[in-house]
Amino acid sequence: MAGGGQGPDEGGLLADINVTPLVDITLVLLIIFMVAAPLIVTVPSIKVDLPKAATGEETGRVTLALTLQRQPAGGSRLFLNGAPGDDEAVRRAVPPLLSRDRELQAVIAADQGVAYGDVVHVVDLVRSLGVRKFALDTEPIR
Repeated sequence: MAGGGQGPDEGGLLADINVTPLVDITLVLLIIFMVAAPLIVTVPSIKVDLPKAATGEETGRVTLALTLQRQPAGGSRLFLNGAPGDDEAVRRAVPPLLSRDRELQAVIAADQGVAYGDVVHVVDLVRSLGVRKFALDTEPIR
């Protein structure tokens, strides 16, 4: 051999690792995640038209998410942590959560078209169960 080293045909070990396939796979995965990430973030599980507010703040961790969705026929539908529910489901879910976390915070998201009385009913429900901290979810004004 002209370089003076031993090649694989001459009984030596091949010490070079071909990293080209590894780089190819990594770049393909990166592109897949870059394309898929916005789809995951922007598709909410429950469609609600949140009211806009200029003074909204970020909340900490959320362990009790209540969503009121406006129904086409009128009225509203309640979701508890993303799953359809009702007042009884909230009454069953809150006490175990409060026993684990006395600082439990409820975040209530209500569609703009939901009646004010329905929102007050949900606030009253969680307060009657012992939840002292709650927030109303809004969309920031841009």
